Amino acid sequence: MHIIKLNATDSTNSYLKTLCANAYVADYTAVVAKEQTNGRGQMGTVWSSESSKNLTFSVYKDISEYNLEHPFYISIVTSLAILKTLRFFSITKLSVKWPNDILSENKKICGILIENMVKQNNFSSSIIGIGLNVNQVEFENLPKASSLRLISGRIFDLDEVTQVVVNNLKHYFNILKKGQVDVLKAKYEASLFRKNKPSTFQDVEGLVFSGFIKGVSNSGNLQVLLEDAVIKEFDLKTITLLY
Repeated sequence: MHIIKLNATDSTNSYLKTLCANAYVADYTAVVAKEQTNGRGQMGTVWSSESSKNLTFSVYKDISEYNLEHPFYISIVTSLAILKTLRFFSITKLSVKWPNDILSENKKICGILIENMVKQNNFSSSIIGIGLNVNQVEFENLPKASSLRLISGRIFDLDEVTQVVVNNLKHYFNILKKGQVDVLKAKYEASLFRKNKPSTFQDVEGLVFSGFIKGVSNSGNLQVLLEDAVIKEFDLKTITLLY
């Protein structure tokens, strides 16, 4: 396992992207930073993390031979790898808040940011950014955040957690490479936060409405059963789950 350790960087995703542009990078190379000065989340949000307490890292994945039609399956693979890792460390009540926030009960413990590279109209590689709250115990002004330490009461070895995550990424990417997308999608949907429960959503215009999460499409849209018994699909930019 090839791991690059940094004391600080603006963003491990950005560091790895620059590295890929200038040198050969081996499959599953991981860049781990004690501190990110400009960590990024979904939709331009900022990922805030206390220095040396948590896992902020990015993994390079060569997907040039995967014949990948729907890149959302990389998000599914990553979510499943994190869930498998957390179960290994006896973290319970886990779910995936669509598209790829990992929760324990209703507290967020992990965020994922995936950036895909395209060459000659095919997906060539992915940079998988993972922010996992591990040993941090205080989250100022973040009432919905938690960590492995807060949940379990124990302190974790960050290197060990990193290795388990990467090994589990390999496990699920092997399933993806075999084309077993139905298996991956079923596992992901089984772990969806608030699936088949009455939930409240807000659209981009601020309209609040109710529905039941039923699953996801191959492209990653959320499938919601609305009051008129119609299932409608929403993408990440058009809907927010309120909880």
